[in-house]
Amino acid sequence: IPVDGPAGQNQVDAEYVIEKMKPILENPEIEKINQNIKYDMLVLLRAGIHLQGIGMDPMVGDYLLDAGARGHGLDKLAEKYLQHEMIPISELIGKGKQQKKMFEVDIDKAAEYAAEDADITFQVAEIVSEQLKKENLWDLYWDLERPLISVLVDMEHRGIKVNPDELKQQSAVARKRVDELVKEIYEIAGHEFNIDSPKQLSVVLFEELNLPVLKKNKTGASTNQEVLEKLALMHPLPEKIMEKRQLSKLKSTYLDALPELIHPETGRIHASFNQVVTATGRLSSSNPNLQNIPIRTEEGRKVRRAFIPGEEGWKLLCADYSQIELRILANFCHDYEMSKAFREGVDIHTAVASEIFLIPENEVDSEKRRIAKAVNFGVIYGQSPFGLAATLGIDQPTAAAFIESYFKQYSDVDTFFHQLLEDCKKKGYVTTILGRRREISGIKNTTGRLRNLPERTAINTVIQGSAADLIKKAMIHIQDRLHAEKHPAHMLLQIHDELIFETPIEEMESLQIIVKEEMENALEMDVPLVVDMKTGLNWLDAEPVNLK
Repeated sequence: IPVDGPAGQNQVDAEYVIEKMKPILENPEIEKINQNIKYDMLVLLRAGIHLQGIGMDPMVGDYLLDAGARGHGLDKLAEKYLQHEMIPISELIGKGKQQKKMFEVDIDKAAEYAAEDADITFQVAEIVSEQLKKENLWDLYWDLERPLISVLVDMEHRGIKVNPDELKQQSAVARKRVDELVKEIYEIAGHEFNIDSPKQLSVVLFEELNLPVLKKNKTGASTNQEVLEKLALMHPLPEKIMEKRQLSKLKSTYLDALPELIHPETGRIHASFNQVVTATGRLSSSNPNLQNIPIRTEEGRKVRRAFIPGEEGWKLLCADYSQIELRILANFCHDYEMSKAFREGVDIHTAVASEIFLIPENEVDSEKRRIAKAVNFGVIYGQSPFGLAATLGIDQPTAAAFIESYFKQYSDVDTFFHQLLEDCKKKGYVTTILGRRREISGIKNTTGRLRNLPERTAINTVIQGSAADLIKKAMIHIQDRLHAEKHPAHMLLQIHDELIFETPIEEMESLQIIVKEEMENALEMDVPLVVDMKTGLNWLDAEPVNLK
């Protein structure tokens, strides 16, 4: 791999460096310490080096110590732990149009910059390691987050194949529909105006159509999504505005943007999976953010049709934890009725409907199940009677009665939430199933139904953070088995509680067995974990699998 450098300066031959460094970097017995080591592992892979022996990555370690910190870059860590200000990159490469490439920088300057990076990383790594051990977070780093780095490297390096023609076709359909919506909006309003201008839209809605002003902001009457949803119950125009906004965003964010992100050499999109961003411990993705593809609208779901296997004769496998957050809640609170429903394989929403409506399960219709489902998830997210009433389109007293009935039937859930909030109030933080921490202050009401934001955050962090711990553990176990059994399949994406794989069709059944076993046994829990699996030639049209 030829590497350029500043003219007239001596440099070591790249092939020689690879030849000498490769045995060291690939030796799992030699521990490697590095800031954001995932990035370097991806760069080294392009040079044919499979780095092994990951030790401390201070970026990931610092995230475990303080997930709420604003960034975990080396500059911040140097300041935080060593009170040292690092050489800014702009000092080497400059700024703006005159900015240099790194290989154009004077070798002595580049060496000083690189040496400082290495030295500071090593010093910070020692401090962070000690802090993790002191805070009883070392095992979480060493046994979960550290081995996950290699899994994410494999996923990012592999990428996922995307069909640009499918996206182009969907974009054309979306453009046509947006044009139609614009005409419809003008007709309803009675004249043309700039639909994307909050000021002009405000005039149309509140002055010309005399709709009520529901919320104000610094510039006047608000026209945000929440306001439009309420106004849509009174007039047809806000509904059209919302549809136009959603479709325009889908078109620009995904249908038009995804083809630009397809790598010219691989034909795949190589999203980054970020380990140190969310406060709950969940992974996030960027370039592109695949976790935000909207699935509540038909147009949003269709985007998934463009994601396909990367080889001829291969298929996708989509594996999704079933009702994972409710199962985690049952595991924590040990409620007999809730745990019994999961152990017996009863639909939990039907079971809850039966309990809160005091009727046999066979009399639960789709409407009662819908209400129970909203209550189930509302409880996890600390939803108030007001919020539940808005979700279900019912009055607040009825919503309050549903919530009250739920906690009466599942009293152990109430006890668990009370204890969780009491502990958080005393300690100042909550912990997940594997001991991940999040600092939370402002806990006031530990027993009532009306919860403030810190109280809702505390409950949600424990449930959602534990789900994150679980799927990370499953990812590590699956990857270990795929490597151990020399299976040709590849893990491609992680989207919340779902994993996407590609595999040759003839190896599909063996992959299903591995994935099901490892996901359902990733952690020892009081209630069984269930994984729903689908296979297909694209992400959208994958069909359910019943594995015997």
